[in-house]
Amino acid sequence: MRLMICLAVAASFLYLGFWPVPIEPTYWQAPSDQGYVGDFSGNTQLQSAEFVQLDNTDGPEALARGPEGDIYISSAQGWVLRYNPLTRATTRWVNTDGRPLGMAFDADQNLLVADAYRGLLSIAPSGSVSVLTDSVEGSPIAYADDVDVAADGKIYFSDASTKFGARAHGGTYAASLLDTMEHGGHGRVLVYDPADRSTEVLLDGLNFANGIAMDADSRFLLVAETGHYRIKKYWLSGADQGTTDILIDNLPGFPDNIVRAPNGRFWIGLVAPRDRLLDGISTQPWLRKLVQRLPSILHPAIVPFGHVFSIDGDGNNIRSLQDPTGGYHSVTGALETEQWLYISSLFEDRLARLSRTPLNLQ
Repeated sequence: MRLMICLAVAASFLYLGFWPVPIEPTYWQAPSDQGYVGDFSGNTQLQSAEFVQLDNTDGPEALARGPEGDIYISSAQGWVLRYNPLTRATTRWVNTDGRPLGMAFDADQNLLVADAYRGLLSIAPSGSVSVLTDSVEGSPIAYADDVDVAADGKIYFSDASTKFGARAHGGTYAASLLDTMEHGGHGRVLVYDPADRSTEVLLDGLNFANGIAMDADSRFLLVAETGHYRIKKYWLSGADQGTTDILIDNLPGFPDNIVRAPNGRFWIGLVAPRDRLLDGISTQPWLRKLVQRLPSILHPAIVPFGHVFSIDGDGNNIRSLQDPTGGYHSVTGALETEQWLYISSLFEDRLARLSRTPLNLQ
């Protein structure tokens, strides 16, 4: 019996110390989590939302408003859904045969889609799907995440992780956990030019490049660096062209999509609160590797909590809407219309929406 116990202990030691895992964690110092204070003080405003049930799908990760006023919704089953705010009917429009994430309409009313499995797509008004680009400089685009289009027609989109592709690593959520645990700076921002069909790297070295949105005049681009709890601002024109600022740092959660509202403000979803374990072992790569060898139930994971906030182009916080109970959780972003604020989610099987009137959105 003693021998069996010794062998079991030895086997456990060898497993925890040497079993291969897909991550090679790097050293970094997580900023001290200030929690829900100041501009992010706790509230329950998101709990007053009403819901739009989807068409037997889930994971309404991103939203875009069509030229006819319908709301387009990307889903985990590959469908781009179309929701009519007047009839409240939701229909399946096009299936990308991938995992559509961020979406935006171009000047020709094509729906541009960052598809995590297939790259940058364009869906014509007729519903036909074409791949605009799926590689850059010989490197595959393994996790297209969010997209926006500039006034000159150039398309900017994020490739969340060049190492942990969404299809190759068990889906978007599983791949994001690996990239966040490693913190290896595998994310990048790409730009596709329809004029010559070229794709170039604009920014790289990001820790999970996620949401993207530009201002109405295409002067700058905002990028959510999820693994670093911050929003970056990249200048596309002007005296600071080509430079990057940290617009807002040390967020209380993981930022996801960024969507510009009609009045110029930007809505950002915080998909989950910060994880104390993940922050606590940020400076200990070996310990992060050990944690990765533990059963998945012991890994850092999303805690149900609803949170979306808005900022202006200078990073000033305008409004923070929360649901601490997680009644509507894993919030990825929000789309603002004249009447409603529609709120998307990584896992829910419905949309949340809040009337703008009681929110007093100006």
